[in-house]
Amino acid sequence: MDFIDTLKQVASRVGRLKDQIQTEEATKTSLIMPFFQQVFGYDVFNPDEFVPEFTADVGIKKGEKVDYAVLLDGKPVILIEAKWCGEPLDKHDSQLFRYFGTTQAKFAILTNGIIYKFYTDLEEHNKMDLKPFLELDILNIKDLLVPELKRFCKSNFNVDEIFSSASELKYSNELRVYFAAQMKDPSDDFVRLMVSNIYDGRITQTILEKFKPIVKSAFNNYVSELMNDRITSALKTDTAKEPPTEAPLPATSEGTKKEKIITTDEELEAFGTIKGLLYNILDPKKLSYRDTENYFAVIFDGKVTKWICRLYLDGKKKIMVIPPAAEAPFDKETRYQMDSIDDLHELKEHLLASARRFATGADISGNG
Repeated sequence: MDFIDTLKQVASRVGRLKDQIQTEEATKTSLIMPFFQQVFGYDVFNPDEFVPEFTADVGIKKGEKVDYAVLLDGKPVILIEAKWCGEPLDKHDSQLFRYFGTTQAKFAILTNGIIYKFYTDLEEHNKMDLKPFLELDILNIKDLLVPELKRFCKSNFNVDEIFSSASELKYSNELRVYFAAQMKDPSDDFVRLMVSNIYDGRITQTILEKFKPIVKSAFNNYVSELMNDRITSALKTDTAKEPPTEAPLPATSEGTKKEKIITTDEELEAFGTIKGLLYNILDPKKLSYRDTENYFAVIFDGKVTKWICRLYLDGKKKIMVIPPAAEAPFDKETRYQMDSIDDLHELKEHLLASARRFATGADISGNG
């Protein structure tokens, strides 16, 4: 099962169980341990890699224990502090903060089985940052977080790689939170910054109050327009070469044709990513692929006429092709250039639009 499918499967289980769980211990066994085993791939019953009640002595206080520690080569790399799923986490990071400085662990996770806060020591070595660099709400999974979460899997885990990406992730998250707050209710400082670029007079409190609704409206309208532009034309290239038109295979035996087609790991990973992105629209069991000499197609219900997208991944420039809309079957296909298959997350809205044709029973004709 693909990473995103596993994550959503665990999320579904959490949603079913959370209201029945009344204690911290039940949260650990029913929500947290299954998360680390199924999503991240750790053997939670093997003390060589997942240790409960890990000793993290603090100063003169001996016998202090953190709920779990993930070990790598016998040394702790992740500390995990667990709370009851009905308990907010806001007041519990100080406890984890104390433990962090007494061990060799590079990362710490505070969780109640629903919210997972990931910490490290970006600001001062061996001193846990006060703010997490990554936060997951398992009941509201953001697509942009999926590649970052995947780094914590046992099979992918690399301390240096995670740490190097943590800084950008932390501050970009904080900026998004700041921008979201300004869109909802711009602060005086934000309004003053905006107005200073367009207004020549003295900026008094009266002027700030006058411009506040204007700044709010302009900011929100700009973001809306930007999102609309991305949905319709993001990553659309005017310079990329058109993918080659599919040429008929030479008149050889069926066995010889198949031998020419090799489905690559990258194509399979792309297929898994697309299944995850379409999880809430189409039944993943009804999605399959058709690999040809020229392209890799994701199809619905095993029918080549019901193709959701085609991928051209063999060349330096990777391209995703979306079929015309159901109501405009004679329009041209739409092509989007990608730097890597990770860009599929950026193209999610286009994939969803294509998939909805089959979710609603609509169909168009085309060659698979």
